[in-house]
Amino acid sequence: MHFIWSLIVGLFVGVVAKFLMPGRDPGGWIVTMLLGIAGAMLAGMIGRAMGIYSPGAVGPGVIASIVGAILILGVYRLIARRA
Repeated sequence: MHFIWSLIVGLFVGVVAKFLMPGRDPGGWIVTMLLGIAGAMLAGMIGRAMGIYSPGAVGPGVIASIVGAILILGVYRLIARRA
């Protein structure tokens, strides 16, 4: 059940991140879901490095996950523009 919940939250986070950064992005709902999951993972890693989240914490909040997804989307756009 945790896996399914992670996919649903990842889709929500990815949709919000793409909404906050308008523009053309490739991929459908699966890529959007993966973007949200990767954003949550990035937010968790940054939060643990900064001491905000403990190593045993469940995960970052939705807002931190959205910020992580926006960072990943921004980096992707920089790389895609140069290629």
